[in-house]
Amino acid sequence: MYEIITEGLTVKQEVPVPVVYNDQKLELGFRLDLLVENKVIIEIKSVECLADVHHKQVLTYLKLTQLKLGILVNFNVDNITSGIFRKVNGL
Repeated sequence: MYEIITEGLTVKQEVPVPVVYNDQKLELGFRLDLLVENKVIIEIKSVECLADVHHKQVLTYLKLTQLKLGILVNFNVDNITSGIFRKVNGL
């Protein structure tokens, strides 16, 4: 988050994601790790191996927020570039 801010971008952390079903707001506890410029979701992990559910989590957040771009980052890797995955919604 610090690095993003030093680049002059706005970033929010732990942003709640509302879920509405049949005009009823559900409290499911979904939270975005980081939201950059109100446009890009960054989901942060530190796991031995990313599972399919981690990738689907970012796609679900993109659909719920109607945003277009998400980035999944796993910091538990030797080379950080191998732990970064770009996800898109409807492009």
